[in-house]
Amino acid sequence: MTKVLGERTSAPIKAADLDVIDVDNLARPVRYTTKELNALCPVTGQPDQYEVIIQYDAPGKTIESKSLKLYLWSFRDRGIFAEDLAATIAKDLCKALRFPVRVHLTQQVRGGLVLEVDAFGEPVMGSDDV
Repeated sequence: MTKVLGERTSAPIKAADLDVIDVDNLARPVRYTTKELNALCPVTGQPDQYEVIIQYDAPGKTIESKSLKLYLWSFRDRGIFAEDLAATIAKDLCKALRFPVRVHLTQQVRGGLVLEVDAFGEPVMGSDDV
C-alpha cells in the first residue's frame, strides 16, 4: 500500500511514510544521488548542503522516488551533524526495505573543509527495529 505515490503530497514526510514498492526484474543495485539534501548545523543553525548517494540491493523491492525525495526534505529544518544524518538515513531506509543500505554523504565546503561520511544500515535479525 502506497502512502505518497499518486497522492498530491508535497510536504516533507517521516520515515514511516516511505513507499516501498514490490517490483519484478529490478536492475540491481539501485543507486539514488542528489545534491539537494539540506539540514541545519545543530550548533549555529546555519544551513548545510550535502550530496548524498544511497545504494542498496534489495531483490524485488525499491523505495519509490517521490517518497524518498519528500523524506529527504524532512531534514531541511532539522539541526543534525553530518555523521548522524548519514546514519539516520541509512537506518531509516534499511528499516523500510529490510535489506542493507549504504549512504555516502558529502558536505559542501565549509571553512575550507570537505566532510565525507559513509553509513551502513544493516537489518537486525529477529527484530522489527533496525
